[in-house]
Amino acid sequence: MKKQLSYALLIGLVACACVRPKSAETAKEPVAGQDSTQSFELPAIPATLTSVAQREDYLIRHYWDHFPITAQTTVFPCEKKGIEQAWVNFCYLLLPCPEDYSEARIKETFHKFLVNKVVLKHFMGLADKYWYDPNSPIRNEEFYIAMLETILRAPVLTDTEKLVPEARYELAQKNRKGSRAIDFVYTLKSGKQGTLHALRSDYTLLFINNPGCHACEAVISELKSSALVSRMLADHELTLLAMYTDENLSEWNEHLSDFPKEWINGYDSGQLINAGQLYDLRAIPTLYLLDAEKNVLLKDAPFAQIEEYLILHPVL
Repeated sequence: MKKQLSYALLIGLVACACVRPKSAETAKEPVAGQDSTQSFELPAIPATLTSVAQREDYLIRHYWDHFPITAQTTVFPCEKKGIEQAWVNFCYLLLPCPEDYSEARIKETFHKFLVNKVVLKHFMGLADKYWYDPNSPIRNEEFYIAMLETILRAPVLTDTEKLVPEARYELAQKNRKGSRAIDFVYTLKSGKQGTLHALRSDYTLLFINNPGCHACEAVISELKSSALVSRMLADHELTLLAMYTDENLSEWNEHLSDFPKEWINGYDSGQLINAGQLYDLRAIPTLYLLDAEKNVLLKDAPFAQIEEYLILHPVL
């Protein structure tokens, strides 16, 4: 689906990019205190590039070439609504690309913005909105990390301005895709305890939730309705650990019947997950898909993405 979106978007953007942008002489430095009305312009893709892959690569690499930025810029140099849409289009172009390619282009882009703090902070805000906000449909932690790695090395930001990005970078490193999930102790209704790492199955689905929340109920319904999940649980290919990390046990007890007996339904009796910020819980519910060694395959992913992964990677 993302690839289809990217292809359709590319066709539209290429059509725009085939028109040579205005010359630099027509660009005017905005006046301090006034909003700029200068529009964003795409690069002209050379006619010698004929394949979709070549044109897409050129467009991504040169997407911001005509963005008017200098060290002396004192106000944002383009019309902000237009830039936000240009940013969203850029994000959608990157989504289906290989991660290392996308992350390299993000670092190049933000390196370009480092020359001016006004511009840099505006694009940092767009990255927050589209890559970090848990409600964003294109939330992407790996893209956000690539941005953070670039700006945290930048002398243009003060130590104070780096405090929030540094904290977010540190938290993002925990349970990162490809790393081993942090272990913790869960407690059952009976008082019996276990640990995440001690679970034995080909896959583990960690479902951190707050019983009674509407979004959590929706995910519970999805999980219950999934024939794939039911079959994998029955065949012991999947363990589903539903985890409550808050301290209101009366609420947790009230909703015990919401969870099927085939699931492990536990809570954090020591409140260590929240106290130690072991997991990024800006938004609940959250789903982590882990392999047999408890390495993170998918982090904070929608169930549809997890189900698709399980279909494409069956237990042999």
